[in-house]
Amino acid sequence: MEPSIQQMVREQYTTTTQGTSLERPENQYVYNIGIYGWRKRCLYLFVLLLLIILVVNFALTIWILKVMWFSPTGMGHLRVTKEGLRLEGESEFLFPLYAKEIHSRVDSSLLLQSTHNVTVNARNSDGEVTGRLNVGPKMVEVHGQQFQINSVDGKPLFTVDENEVLVGTDKLRITGPEGALFEHSVETPLVRAEAFKPLRLESPTRSLSMDAPKGINIKAQAGNIEALSQMDIKLHSSDGVLLLDAETVRLPKLPEGTRGGSDRSQELYEICVCPDGKLYFSAAGRYSTCQEYSHVCQ
Repeated sequence: MEPSIQQMVREQYTTTTQGTSLERPENQYVYNIGIYGWRKRCLYLFVLLLLIILVVNFALTIWILKVMWFSPTGMGHLRVTKEGLRLEGESEFLFPLYAKEIHSRVDSSLLLQSTHNVTVNARNSDGEVTGRLNVGPKMVEVHGQQFQINSVDGKPLFTVDENEVLVGTDKLRITGPEGALFEHSVETPLVRAEAFKPLRLESPTRSLSMDAPKGINIKAQAGNIEALSQMDIKLHSSDGVLLLDAETVRLPKLPEGTRGGSDRSQELYEICVCPDGKLYFSAAGRYSTCQEYSHVCQ
């Protein structure tokens, strides 16, 4: 290299031993090492750019931590506790939420709200849905093998499965103006109307049957009992008797028997029975007059 080039590094090696002398060489070789020119300017510019990016990233990190309310215990209204995650205030979830238990604070209620519907699924270990609660804008759907509502002390109040519907309360009250409609049989120990309102059992197009192994008791404490039928009303007792226990028994629409076409009017009558079971009135006399007024049976 030319002697006029600027010296960057000079290495001199001089060793001397006892009894030996070495002279420095007259011609010294100089090696120049470094980056110059536009490469040096590009390096400085690159380092400056890295410093700017580092400062911007640091400022953005500080800004994000401040905006998101990061703290050692959590982020914003989300706190990490020993029991799990604690979320205060209103929160919006854009995707499904998986949790083992969700409960509100002691002094507030838990509100689940959605613009479309709220769906709660229960899955087994294989990931299959075993139970589902879907609250929609028009209907609430429950999918599962059994649906049960319990009281505070754990007593079943309402249970539904594929075989039956069980009401565990002491009283079932139906307040609809049209009452209750049952397509099949109903088993209950007592059917009673609300106070000061009538009780009506009706089958518009079919028959109405009441069966009990030990008896049926129909009682009206402050009103009347009416049995209306388009066809016949039959009172049948296989082993006992038909007892009408009252101060007055009235049959207002029984036909009045006639005797030979005479129109004799009487104030006292007796009830007679035709061979086919038909009842009729006959004018009372000293003895029975049913035979005389038996023309109604013909």
